[in-house]
Amino acid sequence: MHYAAAAQYFEREGHLTVARKHVETITLGGDGSEDQAQRHVELKLGMWVDNQRRRAAPLSPERVELLSKVGMRWA
Repeated sequence: MHYAAAAQYFEREGHLTVARKHVETITLGGDGSEDQAQRHVELKLGMWVDNQRRRAAPLSPERVELLSKVGMRWA
């Protein structure tokens, strides 16, 4: 879910320089019909991005590449 929030933020803002206290809202769920209601989820994106940077060493190369594609700065 946090990756989806990061991708959404990057698409909207053009960067992933997120304030540590930033909260991003993503929409999950169906097609909006009554039986497939959508729900909005607030994620602490700024804290998550900061934690990914601080803990970059144990991340898999695939994860690093995925995050780099949405504008992650590693330094």
